[in-house]
Amino acid sequence: MVVTGLGWATCLGLDRSTVAGRLRRLEHGIRPFAPFEDPKIPVSLAAPVEGFATDSTDQEDWTYPAELKLRLEQLRGLAPHGLYATYAVKKAIEDARLEAGEVSNPRTGLFAASAGSMTMIHHHMSRMHRYGPMRCSPLGIVSSIAGTLNFNLCAMYRIQGASTGFVSACASSGHALGYAYEEISLGRQDRMIVVGAEDCNLETIAPFAGMRVLSRQENPDIASRPFDRDRDGFVGTGGAVAMVLESREAAAARGAKPLAELLGWGQSTDGYHVAASHPEGAGLQRAMRMALERADLQPEQIDYINAHATSTPIGDAAECKALKAIFKPAGASPAVSSTKALTGHGLSLSSIMETAFCVLALDEGFMPGSAHIEHLDPEADGLHILRETQDTLPSFVLTNSSGFGGANVCLVLGRGESNHEALLS
Repeated sequence: MVVTGLGWATCLGLDRSTVAGRLRRLEHGIRPFAPFEDPKIPVSLAAPVEGFATDSTDQEDWTYPAELKLRLEQLRGLAPHGLYATYAVKKAIEDARLEAGEVSNPRTGLFAASAGSMTMIHHHMSRMHRYGPMRCSPLGIVSSIAGTLNFNLCAMYRIQGASTGFVSACASSGHALGYAYEEISLGRQDRMIVVGAEDCNLETIAPFAGMRVLSRQENPDIASRPFDRDRDGFVGTGGAVAMVLESREAAAARGAKPLAELLGWGQSTDGYHVAASHPEGAGLQRAMRMALERADLQPEQIDYINAHATSTPIGDAAECKALKAIFKPAGASPAVSSTKALTGHGLSLSSIMETAFCVLALDEGFMPGSAHIEHLDPEADGLHILRETQDTLPSFVLTNSSGFGGANVCLVLGRGESNHEALLS
């Protein structure tokens, strides 16, 4: 199955050209974040979404790109990340050149991934406790809880096919992509729109400081540095990325150009800890093996790996061990980088965002570097960690995601251009 459209609302930009350019140049989107100026908050940086202002809990105060036209009743049902997702889905549909009838029919579904909106939950619950439930917004629930994306987007885009939401923390949108793959592979859907999104605000990011996993660096240029010996945690980001997946037959029928091919996926659970990675990356190893088997590839055929590596000391080390366990016995040395050095960690958004980065790499012929490394962690010795972007066209790429509870997802993609003639033949 093939990827035919992408949509962006990220700290690196709102369109393909801008995002790809910043990936190539290793230009990050991290900066001082005004909501963190409170001295009680021990962190100072985040990677906010460009072109949007969603600080208010009153949706009518929000600003966003003028091309996004929303009725007031639609806007009032959204969380901040719902606004990002609405924009990203719109752009993905345009990028795939889908007509309205191709979006709204029983053979097109939508899967979404987010954790809901802590900001909107807090706002509506505080109002209920203060004034009573009859003074609350009728759309307070649908704008707040996990599922808010699929509730709103399915209504907005008149989705008639399969729909659901995924909540597995930082593996959420990877699961959404994997199960979208299954829906199409099983013949139940011709195409799936998949979107992952998160708020970028105090309530979404700051609680991670209590887990001691956020970077306390004040310099944006070194705060997010996966694989660096001196990394001290991740930087939060939000936004949305949407992707259109289609069967070969559906894409061929409308002459769509494939950007990449999704070849397979795997998932596995550590069975180890509620929040920490297995120290040897045991679950991630199983997920990678499963994905490679599903894609009918050997480890030595993978050219590039977009690692989950968030810039936490424990998580990055565990992933390094998992990568060595899979690739070293095969004598393989694929290029490895973590684009979270540029974006920070998008939580539910991260997996689809990084999969979309892999699509750009396959379609445009480059492999993004892993920025901000001054002293490579000894755990990464023996891995081919890219320090600079390479203008090399990969044939096959792999991307990892891991979340709370030990959830692990791995996706494998190949180039789309080689399939284009076959699709149209």
